[in-house]
Formats: sequence, structure tokens, C-alpha cells
Amino acid sequence: MPLQALSAFSGAGGLDLGLEAAGFEIVGCIERDSLARQTLKTNRPNWPLLAPPDIRQLVPKLHPGALGLQSGSLDLLAGGPPCQPFSKAAQWTHRGRAGWSDERSRAIDAFLDLIQILRPKAVLIENVIGFVKGQTSAIPYLEHFFHELEECEGVSYFRDWRVVDAADYGVPQCRKRALVVALRDRAVFHWPEPTHANRPVRVWDALADIETDGIDLIPESSGKWVDLLPSIPEGHNYQWHTDRGGGRPLFGYRTRFWSFLLKLAKNRPSWTLPAQPGPSTGPFHWDNRPLTVREMLRLQSFPESWVIMGSYRQQVKQVGNATPALLGEVFGRAIATQVNGIYFPESLKLEIPRKSTVPPSAPTRPVPEKYRDLEGDHLSHPGPGLGPNPRKE
Repeated sequence: MPLQALSAFSGAGGLDLGLEAAGFEIVGCIERDSLARQTLKTNRPNWPLLAPPDIRQLVPKLHPGALGLQSGSLDLLAGGPPCQPFSKAAQWTHRGRAGWSDERSRAIDAFLDLIQILRPKAVLIENVIGFVKGQTSAIPYLEHFFHELEECEGVSYFRDWRVVDAADYGVPQCRKRALVVALRDRAVFHWPEPTHANRPVRVWDALADIETDGIDLIPESSGKWVDLLPSIPEGHNYQWHTDRGGGRPLFGYRTRFWSFLLKLAKNRPSWTLPAQPGPSTGPFHWDNRPLTVREMLRLQSFPESWVIMGSYRQQVKQVGNATPALLGEVFGRAIATQVNGIYFPESLKLEIPRKSTVPPSAPTRPVPEKYRDLEGDHLSHPGPGLGPNPRKE
């Protein structure tokens, strides 16, 4: 009998795909976004989409029998709860990082209720770093839940968390994520060793063979700064054009968000793909253009056949919010091995091989005349933790 996993906050299916590659049967997907549900249904019609789609409305009506399970028989409950309340990027908005005061964090309560109802053998939570560190950390809340579960119902879980970089496991993207693992009956979880920490899969390895065609149109570049991209070398961002870079002094150092005019370098992994980029938000292709959806999927280690539904912007949001599928496979295998004694003699199904050579970077172009009036002395950002407001340009 195959291992069984229930997926919460399934999104575009990245974590689910990884678990499937690790041998898990997806017995249900919980996802409220209608476009993400279309994406899941289009690609995996055999994955049951549970209803009602909102986990907060579903959980009170859910019981193990509805999934063809008995209490305690589910092998894995996995999910990535809404990350916006804990996201570092939120500090650049007027709301700031709300953490547990954000209404979206209530979905995590429903996820914990699922643990109490189903009592799975293993739990895997994927989220942003702020989920486990800093003022917005959910760890004290999770610890209280597991303590109460053991004290009141006698169900004990070993739990541990780490911040991992997907690039260390073969994903062609530097994407640091928090992973929380809980194993029932206090079985200790042994974290898989990084396989690519010193030899990462690079952007060129992932994108060199992708051809743009009528199915995957190249998005049109737009915005005030689009013509400045060719003057920035591969692997750099707007800081190239500060008094600490090698270009022209057009901006103050660290006065913009990191991904502003950020370009990929062929010989390195990608930077983290955002879910809601603006016209000047990278990473951009080394050809000075936005990435196509297929390219973004590849950098998230999705299989070539995967299709994302909706407009370009809606597709970008789904891909940017996804868990890298290969990361899901790595940790799905680790859980399957340690909880169920499964042995995997073959290589990872979603791994991306490195190529023998990487072409050199393309030369930069001069700064267009229309930006030359920005040249001058610019104040640098005064220090960490002060947000974007000190920018004066």
C-alpha cells in the first residue's frame, strides 16, 4: 500500500509534487484559491480537491473516515500556511509584519486542529523564515499546542525546525525556507544532509534548454527603469549604480529593495522568486527581460509538463508562492525512510543535472542618457531595521 499524504494550503502543487515523487499518494488537497484549484485539477485530476475549500470551514466537518482513513493511519500531513503574516518582505509595506495579529494566521489553527483530528504519523510545515524566528515566530504557539496534545490526549510528537536553503538540495534557486517536522511517538527526525552546498545547480543548468514559443510568451518589459537593465552586469542589482558599485552613482546604497533591477547570473543559482513582483522587481533574465512562467517553474524544480492557470500575473503569484518541488521530494523521502522504513535506491526524480560548461556573461551597455540626470551624491540607507522611509533621493 502506498504512503498517504494530506496536503493543506496546496497552492500550485509544489510540495505535493515532491511528495508524489517520494512515493506518497495524495489523498486530498485543501486549497481555497480558485485558480490554484484549477491548476491542481488540470495537472492531477486524481488528487481529490476537498470542499469546502477554506480550511477553516472544512476542518469542523472533516473526520478520518471521509478520507478513507482511520485515526492515526495517515502517514503525513503537509502544508505551507499563508506566509504573509510572517514575511520579511512585509516590512516594506505600511502594515508591517503582523504575525499572529494577522487574520490570515488563523488558518494555522485549523491546520493544528487537523493534527488533533487525524493524528498523522508525521507533520511537515514549510514557511518563510519569520515563521520560526523573530517577533513573529510561531514556534512558541506550536510548542504550546503539542504540549497540550500530549498532556490532554496522550499523543506525543517529537518536533524540530530548521531554516534550509533549497539550493543546498539541488534546487537552482537560493530560497531559504523554514521547515518544521513533527514525528508521532517522539521518533527523532534526522535531517537530510545538504547534497549541493558546495556545488549548486545553476541557472544555466536549469534554463539553457528551455525554448520560448507560442505557449510560453516572453513577457513585455515595462516601467520607468526597464532601459537601465542592460547597464547592470549579470548577478547584480541597482547597487551597481551606487557609490559602492562599479557603475554610475544613480542611487543611494541600500535605499531600494534588494530585488530592484536584480539580474540572474548564469553561473549561480537564482535568487528567490517573488509572488507579487512589480515592473522593476527581479530576478530578471540575463537577456534583460522578465522571466517566462516556464522558466520560473523550472527554477522551482517543477516538471516540464506542469501547467499554471490564469493570466501571467496570476501564474507568477502561484509559482512564486510555491514550495520547490525537489525540496518536497528530498524531505518526503527522509520522512518516508524514517517513519515507514522505505528505501530509495534510485536517484531523485526531480533533480536537475549540472551542465559541463556555462557561457560567459554578456557585456553591459552604457547608461542611457535619460537616466544621467540622476548622477550625483546620494545618501546611503542609515542601517538595518529602519525600512524604506529613510530613502531621500
